[in-house]
Amino acid sequence: MLRTPSGGAGSGTATSDGRLMSIGTVLNLLRGEYPEVSISKIRFLEAEGLVEPQRTPSGYRKFSSEDVEKLGHVLRMQRDHYLPLKVIREHLDALARGEQLPLPSPAQSRELFEGGIELDPAGPTAARIGRAELLAAAEVGEPELVEWESYGLLSAVSEGCYDIEAVGIARLIADLGRFGVEPRHLRSMKAAADREAGLVEQVVAPLRRHRNPQTRIHAETTARELATLSIRLHSALVQSALSTHSH
Repeated sequence: MLRTPSGGAGSGTATSDGRLMSIGTVLNLLRGEYPEVSISKIRFLEAEGLVEPQRTPSGYRKFSSEDVEKLGHVLRMQRDHYLPLKVIREHLDALARGEQLPLPSPAQSRELFEGGIELDPAGPTAARIGRAELLAAAEVGEPELVEWESYGLLSAVSEGCYDIEAVGIARLIADLGRFGVEPRHLRSMKAAADREAGLVEQVVAPLRRHRNPQTRIHAETTARELATLSIRLHSALVQSALSTHSH
């Protein structure tokens, strides 16, 4: 029998015969403690390099007991400590070297976010910046910001305050402008982004309504993961379209 990992690393997840497991078996083992986990979640963690299952000649994933233990450790650090994947990866690397790094508290996790590390959205409230700070950080003027807001490309979340992501958006809009791409040309991108966000929200809505508080918290993690996959797909589709046009 295989036991779902419930402690720290080294808690012991093993099969009686040591055979490799399919992704469906792994999913069933983990769901006892992590009801929000999904096959897409496991594949996402694999894509991020946090687990490396073996592959059969036909391409099917096969997980070892160590892989399942590592997945449990990753899910636990996300759930209990709200850690971003970069920090989780550092902890896993330390464990592989036989070291034990102390895990930060949620308050310390917020400091990681404010220090420039992207935090899992299931954690503390995202940072906010003022209008003057946004202009300075993005290195743009008030007229440009006003124009971008008129096209709905940026908007304040509260009186005079913006999400920290607004800085990156503003810089990208400015960079595109140097190639002659005007704000009015970007309205279709904004509309597409809104549609993708709506699709993500449809997927995570049942998690947000779940009676389990931890599941509701992980709705935000799932939303971020879906957004990451959506961005990757969008990038791949654009590259494919450009390749087609070049022929």
